[in-house]
Amino acid sequence: MSINKEKRRLKIRKSIRAKISGTKERPRVSVFKSNKAVYAQIIDDMSGNTMVSCSSVEIKKFGKNNVESSKEVGLKLAEKAKKKGIKEVLFDRSGYLYHGKIKSFAEGAREGGLIF
Repeated sequence: MSINKEKRRLKIRKSIRAKISGTKERPRVSVFKSNKAVYAQIIDDMSGNTMVSCSSVEIKKFGKNNVESSKEVGLKLAEKAKKKGIKEVLFDRSGYLYHGKIKSFAEGAREGGLIF
């Protein structure tokens, strides 16, 4: 039985989601990366609402899915979260390795003022 890259990521993602759940006081930051863009959202899992979202499409870096655009998405998400009064969050890397674009996003969000 062979497990390809996508199945492995989804298995890890399921494991992570079983352990963490966002609340209104400490919501969850979920990250998704496609071949063209990086997307992130802050989610309150108790009510099922997306509180804040941001993507590289929104900051005019569409098609440039690289480390720099990921960091900008993190900064922009943190800026939007501050306006909503969100300071502390849980980080959900969605099964991706904490490396490259995901690490850059996390560093940008921390620089922007989010605590996780």
